[in-house]
Amino acid sequence: MTPTHTPGPVAEHPLRAPVLWGAAWGLIQAAAPLGFWWLDPATVYALSLPLIAAVYIGFAIADGRPRIVATEAGIAAVFVVIAAAAVTGPAWLLVIGFTGHGLKDLWQHRHHYVANTRWWPPFCLVVDWVAAAMLVLLIAAGIHFHH
Repeated sequence: MTPTHTPGPVAEHPLRAPVLWGAAWGLIQAAAPLGFWWLDPATVYALSLPLIAAVYIGFAIADGRPRIVATEAGIAAVFVVIAAAAVTGPAWLLVIGFTGHGLKDLWQHRHHYVANTRWWPPFCLVVDWVAAAMLVLLIAAGIHFHH
């Protein structure tokens, strides 16, 4: 008699784990300024935005196609510019940056432009959109992002 393997709830829905982990990391992302209390919250969020975008450069290098590497480097550069502007600009630029990167993740998940990203796009999309939603709530609550 061979034991049968009954898939758990995560295995039944292959996106459940990336989405749940993404929500957890999105909340951590939103709370990140607490760990860097000496910096403006806008600076902390702005530093993380290009870091998130740069992950796709690594995936593109692993993909190996020069056109993909160039495209992903260019996209990451756009997020660097948005983040740089957000350091002293309106906090809405951060919301735009995280929301925009989530849209990029959604596009990647649907089109598989960069090969072998597997669970990363849905995970990153949720991180980005949870962080953006938390930023909207903070802005609405009147929290200031610059000292």
